[in-house]
Amino acid sequence: MQPVKLPVSNDLKEKLGRVGVLLGGTSSERGVSLQSGGAVVAALVEAGIEHVAIDVGTNAIADIQAAEIDRAFIILHGVGGEDGRMQAVLEYLNIPFTGSGVQASALAMDKLRTKQLWRGVGLSTPDFAVLNKNSDWEKVLADLGGEVMVKPANEGSSIGMARVKTATELEAAFSVAESYDGSVIAERLIVGSEFTVAILDDEALPPIRLETDHNFYDFDAKYIAEDTRYICPCGISAEKEQELKELALAAFTSVGCKGWGRVDVMADKDLNFYLLEVNTAPGMTSHSLVPMAAKARGLTFSELVLTILRCSL
Repeated sequence: MQPVKLPVSNDLKEKLGRVGVLLGGTSSERGVSLQSGGAVVAALVEAGIEHVAIDVGTNAIADIQAAEIDRAFIILHGVGGEDGRMQAVLEYLNIPFTGSGVQASALAMDKLRTKQLWRGVGLSTPDFAVLNKNSDWEKVLADLGGEVMVKPANEGSSIGMARVKTATELEAAFSVAESYDGSVIAERLIVGSEFTVAILDDEALPPIRLETDHNFYDFDAKYIAEDTRYICPCGISAEKEQELKELALAAFTSVGCKGWGRVDVMADKDLNFYLLEVNTAPGMTSHSLVPMAAKARGLTFSELVLTILRCSL
């Protein structure tokens, strides 16, 4: 990777042109997207890149066309922005954009199909079951080791997730998750450390180990709490860190992702790694993980933003 450093050359400014920062959106992650988008806009101001912020709503196509942009920085999180729909709109409008394309974005947004793909190519991910209202809750728990994470398959930021260990809790958690998305999975709980690995321009950045006093790394721990601990260097041996980075990069590329993103991984007590999910438009807030990893790699926030943009050329 050759990261873009400040100050930005006039040649790169000319190549990037007028950048539309697509933020906000209508998903349950709108608030986080507005924060992320604001940070990206501030970075473009610092770098002297011509830009316009576009709060994506019901008139998205008309608003994007009216802005007369040369490329788009997609910092929309969740449904409608991270699931291939906005990528398809931009391809139709012939506007280059940051991050993964239509197919990879749609696949990565679907935790169930991503896990099925990883299983198919031999990458480790926790055992799981697809839930529905007729599921045998006792059997699901027994088959998955007695304690599980319940997840809407197409949501981000831990929205709608729950950690449960009884049949009653499982059924209740399914009802909550189903209110966010019709596809719900239960995943075997891996007890151990949680890691995240940012990917930037085909390079796995230094992994971050996450520690929280919450029941799990939930929405509050991600975006609100001030006591969540982010450990980088992550405290494992150089050999295991390299294994983790290679696994994350293989997971990212197997889905067809490109440009930038983030892969979340659990490790058990023996430091066996299990893939959780891949994010194709991760958060870029003050609490976000990709900027932390980039800083450990020697990049300022603005240089991270510029490197992501360069990948769209």
